[in-house]
Amino acid sequence: MQNSRQVLCEKRTYSRDFQAHHHDFGQFLFPLQGTLDLHTAGHHIALNPDYCFYLPPGHHHNYRATGRNEFLILDIPNVYLPNETESMYMKLDQQWSSIRFLLMEESRDTRTNSASLNDLTKYVSHKLELSNSPSIDYIHKHYKEKIRLEDLAKIEHYHPVYYSSWFKRKLGKTPKEYIAELRLREAKQLLSNTSSSITSISEELGFENLSSFSRWFVNVAGQSPQKFRKT
Repeated sequence: MQNSRQVLCEKRTYSRDFQAHHHDFGQFLFPLQGTLDLHTAGHHIALNPDYCFYLPPGHHHNYRATGRNEFLILDIPNVYLPNETESMYMKLDQQWSSIRFLLMEESRDTRTNSASLNDLTKYVSHKLELSNSPSIDYIHKHYKEKIRLEDLAKIEHYHPVYYSSWFKRKLGKTPKEYIAELRLREAKQLLSNTSSSITSISEELGFENLSSFSRWFVNVAGQSPQKFRKT
């Protein structure tokens, strides 16, 4: 990168030999062809064209490519980034595919520091700030079901031990505590705003029976669901 405020978007290829480094800017990697073996403190992934990956500033990583390869790389100066960012492994959905297409167009522009690329980089950084990690999205969709820590770690391509510390650092609570808060919020909403029986509410929230739901509710809310509904 030429200076600390310059955005760089270009296609790159990588060798078969592992290389290791870190950089003082953020970086998005969009595979176009081939696979990148990427190792960070928490990730060990084979990055292919169905996914993209964000590396925060200062994160040491080892990498190599296998076979013919081409990657679209966006180097983002710190001035464009949120104060705190985490590495993020994301499925290339319709929105991220559109972003990749626009970046591809910008990579063909030989001008340096183009206004359109800077604006697009600001948008990407804002989306990064607002995006939930895939495992957190999964929790919000499935918190009424039984969720294993190992499954959440697998979604992020983290080791379970690393995932637990990463989650606690990111949200200030453990996955178990976070899931319990979501279930309690839903339980209180159903008890307060519906006429559903407490038995049916316990079933909706994934409890095996009314007794286990009642014990859990008393433990986390400090009173029984019957008493909560009355008050």
